[in-house]
Amino acid sequence: MAKNTRNTRGRIISAAWELFYDQGYEDTTVEEIIERSQTSKGSFYHYFDGKDALLSSLSYLFDEEYARLQQELDPDMDAWDKLLLLNRSLFSMIERRVSLDLLARLLSSQLITKGDKHLLDRDRLYFRYLRQIVREGQERGQLRDALTVNEIVKLYALAERALMYDWCLCGGEYSLTAYAEKMMPMFLGELKGQPPAEKISIPKIVKNTVQSKKLVITMLFRLFFLFSFRMHSVLQSNFVCAILGPSTPGRTHIWQASAF
Repeated sequence: MAKNTRNTRGRIISAAWELFYDQGYEDTTVEEIIERSQTSKGSFYHYFDGKDALLSSLSYLFDEEYARLQQELDPDMDAWDKLLLLNRSLFSMIERRVSLDLLARLLSSQLITKGDKHLLDRDRLYFRYLRQIVREGQERGQLRDALTVNEIVKLYALAERALMYDWCLCGGEYSLTAYAEKMMPMFLGELKGQPPAEKISIPKIVKNTVQSKKLVITMLFRLFFLFSFRMHSVLQSNFVCAILGPSTPGRTHIWQASAF
């Protein structure tokens, strides 16, 4: 019964996000989602209150991708290489299957929601699989143990979210996958284990690892303030328009010259 439940819910989610990507969120109806998923109206409303409720289900697509990779990856593959491959595969899936507008909406809602923050759910397959990879990597000497398993997983997730937020802020003007291939090794570089012949002091490991962590945190703060500034500018412009009316070619409001 549990398996059937996951399959039914999963089919609805997968069908919905396919339609959102193909024809847009606003132009997709519940009836079309039911038809694409080959389920029933009763099944749909058993799992979701309506179309809006599906917006919080994006984490399911992420975990679905990780479940696929978990079955395909060589267990003996180096942990460092696994982490980079997982990131590349996830971001490639996002570019192929997830609308930029909906990803931006999800990330924004996670900042302000008072309810469940699905992206931070530590019981998700995403986090469980990452913990497994890091733990095995540390045991094999492929990843340093200056930080705990949970700290490394948090750092990895921070880096991924930072890249997704920046991609959304830039309106998808560059390839998320290609950019991450350059940035992720830099973000996580100090976590990679050293060859047996190389000797490096523990204080240096700790110092370099903390510097790497600070780099990601600093990037997140910059993205957050940039996002806040842009939102403030948009709200300000809407407020002024409501009072003064829209600008014309011969009439430019003062705020338009300084909003960005």
